[in-house]
Amino acid sequence: MKMIIHDLDQQEYAAWAEAPQEDVTVISDNGTIRHCTGCFGCWVRTPGVCVLKDGYQNIGELFSKCDELMIISKCVYGSYSPFILNVLNRSISYVLPYFSTQSGETHHRKRYDHQFALSVHFYGEGLTEAEMETARKLVAANSVNLYSTGNTVYFHNSLQAAKEVLA
Repeated sequence: MKMIIHDLDQQEYAAWAEAPQEDVTVISDNGTIRHCTGCFGCWVRTPGVCVLKDGYQNIGELFSKCDELMIISKCVYGSYSPFILNVLNRSISYVLPYFSTQSGETHHRKRYDHQFALSVHFYGEGLTEAEMETARKLVAANSVNLYSTGNTVYFHNSLQAAKEVLA
């Protein structure tokens, strides 16, 4: 399964995306997502499932079923948009609360014996080299923490430019 997480409004995404595909899960802002409260309920009370019941409580499980995760986000000071950041925060149930050391760094242990390819498409006009470098480093760190098979990062001046690349 391919998963697309995007911060576009529904009209933008409909104009941007091709016809709905059978094996694609799309996560977008329907206005109901709540912010992660850092309660660790997804690790302690309901392992693997967020305790906030807003339609986004199974993000970690969805990650465990995808072969490819594509993120489409406005680049905000070298990071993701607030909605994308919130979805990633809510996906912490994808990993376990226990730690291991890898290459001298501390990381959460895997909950699932699964990996996916990660691609991130940042859009926005006038991105600086510093913003793009920060974004590349962020995605690389996310790739390690999510145990992805690797990552690719793209920068687009506009949504139209992104659509042309992805078409």
